[in-house]
Amino acid sequence: MFTEPRKLLRSVLSGYTCISPASVFDPLSMRIAQELRFPLAMLAGSTAALSVLGAPDIMLVTLTEFADLAARITRAAPLPLLVDADHGYGHALSAMRCVQELERAGVAGMTLEDTDLPQPFGTDRPQLVSREEGVGKVRAALAARQDPAMVIVGRTSAITIAGMDEALARARLYTEAKADALFFTGVDDLEQLRAIQTVTNLPIILGGSKLSDNLLLAAHGVRIALRGHQPIQAAAQAVFEAMKSLRDGTPMPHLARTELLAKVTREVDYKIAARSYLGVP
Repeated sequence: MFTEPRKLLRSVLSGYTCISPASVFDPLSMRIAQELRFPLAMLAGSTAALSVLGAPDIMLVTLTEFADLAARITRAAPLPLLVDADHGYGHALSAMRCVQELERAGVAGMTLEDTDLPQPFGTDRPQLVSREEGVGKVRAALAARQDPAMVIVGRTSAITIAGMDEALARARLYTEAKADALFFTGVDDLEQLRAIQTVTNLPIILGGSKLSDNLLLAAHGVRIALRGHQPIQAAAQAVFEAMKSLRDGTPMPHLARTELLAKVTREVDYKIAARSYLGVP
């Protein structure tokens, strides 16, 4: 059932272009992404924290809550969903459970990072787990998947935490562990990308990069470039303004058209089902 979206994600990673996915956070935003013909959607840990708990991105959402949200999103549309699975919600065995739950939730792929999460007691900045633990998680995640089309992405924040040499060492190890792709944060110039390409031939995913030219990124092995998570920020602002207008009795700000809501909620499909099964004329 979910193999086809996973194959679509793999086609993106094996292609020659660089795309920026739609940042989604619930079924409605997933439907909008499909309506706008995005080839890929992304569910970030930070947007999940906002959507599920209204909390900042400090690892308060559980795997169960995250997988449940992912399942509701994948149910809404057949668009491939790449998710940020953070550190796999624990050690390597936890990462195996994470893969099992997210695979069952229908995600097309997941990133698994080597940041020490949640941030340890008494520390004021992010830290990395050891190289050995990072590799162990990648290997465990690959061993746990049941559908070989499911994409497992090794992710590292080493560039900003420990420097380029450490990032390259980890990229080499995650490549040897047979990750399907590599995700990097903190890549801000082409020299860093060229250095990465000397140690891996895997597809590259970038998050939080200052490099914005997707054509240029594609020429340097980048297949997916995240551009932030503005949709949920826009949604929060829109709700705030609408509620403020409701409270103050002032004119409402721009609202979604009835036609748009009917389209993204699949209203016609429900009406057809009601006529078929509920005797509705």
